[in-house]
Amino acid sequence: MKSSSLGWLFLVAILVTSSLPLSQASRTVNTSVFLSPKIELEPGLVSNKYYFGVDFPRGHIALKNFNAEIVDEAGNPVPLYDTYLHHWLVVRIFVRKGLGTSDISKLNSSDYIFGRNSGICNDGVLDQFFGLGSETRRTATRIPDPYGIETGNPAEIPSGFEETWAINVHAIDTRGVEDTVGCIECRCDLYNVTSDASGSPLSPNYKGGLQCCYDGRRCRMKEGFNGMNRTVYLRYTVEWVDMDTSIIPVKVYIFDVTDLWKRTTNSTGINSEHNCQVEYDIESCRATGSTKNACIDDKRVSLEMPFSGYVIYGVGHQHVGAAGSSLSWQGGRVLCSSLPIYGTGEKAGNEAGYVVGMSTCYPKPGSVKISKGDTLILESKYSNMKQHTGLMGLFYLLVADKLP
Repeated sequence: MKSSSLGWLFLVAILVTSSLPLSQASRTVNTSVFLSPKIELEPGLVSNKYYFGVDFPRGHIALKNFNAEIVDEAGNPVPLYDTYLHHWLVVRIFVRKGLGTSDISKLNSSDYIFGRNSGICNDGVLDQFFGLGSETRRTATRIPDPYGIETGNPAEIPSGFEETWAINVHAIDTRGVEDTVGCIECRCDLYNVTSDASGSPLSPNYKGGLQCCYDGRRCRMKEGFNGMNRTVYLRYTVEWVDMDTSIIPVKVYIFDVTDLWKRTTNSTGINSEHNCQVEYDIESCRATGSTKNACIDDKRVSLEMPFSGYVIYGVGHQHVGAAGSSLSWQGGRVLCSSLPIYGTGEKAGNEAGYVVGMSTCYPKPGSVKISKGDTLILESKYSNMKQHTGLMGLFYLLVADKLP
């Protein structure tokens, strides 16, 4: 081949490379693995704590992936049938500079501000940026290029404050318990609970859920069982890139099938209040005498979208007994369907009978657009061959305002 031809090929290669977005050409994806503070457990014991000021990548970055699991002191994955991971959540908190602590339980309310996600539940409910449960090991959380969750943007951090991160880990040690499913569904009778963590009496109709398996409670044990205390950790892996103009930020939205939303009118126009209950119970189809639809409980809510954008990622969050969840437009066209993956063995990540993963949606960019005012239907299905308490029917969406 002539040297002039080689020169042209070299020039074409340079032009092609230089025309690629940075995400495809030379962007460095950073990875860090962190451990939460110690989580001390005993057979039957519940640990449900917030850990403030945890290790987290700093600077103006775009988060690309977040994975987590429970491990022992040697770093070995702990199976769900020993320690059930009810949920873990990652929350952003802006804390006033110079206080020497980011533990908000020790601060005045004027010294911290929750940097919540984009909604849609009312403030203080489902504010997390990331969060999963037993399905964490086999649920994809990767955010495709050129998108990312932007954090550390100086323009978004209130003056005089700094960005910090907190992690909530809700773990239940089920070694030796009398009723494993009842314990992980937080049935009040198994925890001998008639009041919540603050001491307020529970309604007689409240059969189970987060208010009965709070930090320090113990589930009913089998008589004579003895087991050793143990220390575990939440090991979380974060992938991120430095923020630049080639990255398109995505917003985090969480929908809840128990949302009791209503329209309100004020001086700024028509708005919506989203009173998300987070949990719900279902009765056994045998107890109710209803065996239609093969004993599947189908709960739905219609939600009016307060935003516009392109869907980049979607996934549901459900518990044991799950039969799948979906988001659809009126008329039935499915936006995203998320199905449970049940384990079939003993190894961590494949525990028989547990929800060990949820399928995810990665629509072709630009193929799924939500417009403000659209009505979406969130559907959550569970088997109701048996009664269940403390169920969840959440749906996460990552939405971009624009396309590349």
